[in-house]
Amino acid sequence: MKFRTVLLLLVLGTLAAFSALNWSTFTTPTPLSLGLTEVQAPLGVIMLGVVVFLTAFFLVFVVYVQASALFDSRRHAQELQLNRELADKAEASRFTELRNFLESELEKLAKRDAGAPASVDGTILARLDRLEQALLTALEHSENSVAAYVGELEDRIERGGALPRQ
Repeated sequence: MKFRTVLLLLVLGTLAAFSALNWSTFTTPTPLSLGLTEVQAPLGVIMLGVVVFLTAFFLVFVVYVQASALFDSRRHAQELQLNRELADKAEASRFTELRNFLESELEKLAKRDAGAPASVDGTILARLDRLEQALLTALEHSENSVAAYVGELEDRIERGGALPRQ
């Protein structure tokens, strides 16, 4: 048991024992003033009744607070479970939409690749041919230039001329 519960039971037990030991004093009638009138009644029994009433009232109040907290907790747990299920469904639908989108995009790419290889390959091949021709032409010009320089140098050497200084 919790310390508070043990303490409360101890206090109530002490009060009950005190009341039992002094019952004759509790039941002795005394004059009580009610404001407008005066009455003969046992003050101890009235005070004991007030203590019992307040104890019962607070006990009912504690039970009510605990029950309402329990019901609120249960209701929140159910709402949380519903929201979790809703979020899971929404996430699953988003994944489904994403998968469908990706499949459609992949199909579009496959169709484009299936229909375009001839034109794309043709374009690439034509460009490669042009580049190859340009490279061969540039190589031929370089070859001719080098051959001309070598021929000129041979002429100068044969004529016995000196090489030009740079």
